[in-house]
Amino acid sequence: MPITSDFTRTPTPRELRADLILAVVVLVGAVISAGLSTISQIYGDEQAAVWAAPLLILAVSAPLAVRRRWPAAVAVIIAVAYFFGVTFRVPELYAGNIAMFIALYTVGAWMNDRRAAMLVRVGIITGMFIWLLIAMYRDAITEADKADLSAGLMSPYLAYMMLQLLLNVLYFAGAYYFGERSWQAAAQRHVLQQRTLDLEREREVTAAQAVALDRVRIARELHDVVAHHVSVMGVQAGAARLVVDTDPQRAKSILAGIEHSSREAISDFRNILETLRAPGDDSLDGRTPGQPSTVTLPDIAQLAEASTAAGLPTGYSVIGDPVPVPGLVAVNLYRIAQESLTNARRHAGPGATADVRVRYEQDAVELDVVNTGRTVLAPRAGLGQLGMRERAAASGGTIDLGPRPQGGFRVRAQVPLAAMTGGRA
Repeated sequence: MPITSDFTRTPTPRELRADLILAVVVLVGAVISAGLSTISQIYGDEQAAVWAAPLLILAVSAPLAVRRRWPAAVAVIIAVAYFFGVTFRVPELYAGNIAMFIALYTVGAWMNDRRAAMLVRVGIITGMFIWLLIAMYRDAITEADKADLSAGLMSPYLAYMMLQLLLNVLYFAGAYYFGERSWQAAAQRHVLQQRTLDLEREREVTAAQAVALDRVRIARELHDVVAHHVSVMGVQAGAARLVVDTDPQRAKSILAGIEHSSREAISDFRNILETLRAPGDDSLDGRTPGQPSTVTLPDIAQLAEASTAAGLPTGYSVIGDPVPVPGLVAVNLYRIAQESLTNARRHAGPGATADVRVRYEQDAVELDVVNTGRTVLAPRAGLGQLGMRERAAASGGTIDLGPRPQGGFRVRAQVPLAAMTGGRA
């Protein structure tokens, strides 16, 4: 997993309190170690005065209280204190070794300047090994006159020195390795946390976009249902009002049409509401709930008949050999034709006519809805036009709509066969 270069570690208040507790524990351990070492006379006649032990104890334990705040300084202080403690034979070894290990580990685990962290650790370790080699050489010279030193290739003294060297290699290598591993693990956790936050933000954005898309789809479906049925009922109601006194039979027929349109509107509304209440239903993706499986391109002929019955004489024709069209494309083209005829009834004026053509070409299917009537100088881009553009885009096609120079309006939608191949049935 890649580690970000901008990663930094900052100790928490809890970790700082833990460092203080650690310093106290090492202090207590160092006091016990120094007392027992003094009594046991581990350095014999060369042992330093008793007063030197408390100074060494404080020097190796107190800095640990701020080891995460200033790891490099703490490591240097403890290393120097440990060096003087061993050099001058201060009776305390074990707590100092532990403190040195912790200090080197902390530099690797918590120092944010990684180059400086490496230099500090390498410098301390190199200095310690140089000091160890000098001490070994000095002791070898001192012990050179003893017979057992030259007793063979692997004398007891040489074996002891090699053991000391091996232990120091393992000691310092372990401090370096575990500190580095701690830093790497923290950096990886940081990357995972960042990815989790990014995924959470993406999820929130995706959820917001999904809600927005659902609102747009619901608004489009409601507009199509309301605009179509209410427009038809409005035209029919006006026609019934005009003939109710002169031709009661005709008025009754028109009122029957209004009744039929109202039932269709209620049915469509019920389908939408049922879809919205159904969890996980995806039927609002560009289609009218409850109807996508039944609406096909030939059903546009019924729209033309209904438009004629509503007072706008509408022709219908099919050009070319019909090809199978996915349900999504069929519903969207159907709704585009429905919206086009609804707008024509509302805006074309008296005496207008309309013509609907479905053209099957070699590489596309095209819907062309043209109406005569008033000349439109500055068409207003309302929700109906927006919905038609969205439906054409959802089908993978294009749409052109605008006024005709001789009067009226034209809507032409075209969906390539390649888009229909990828559409959903």
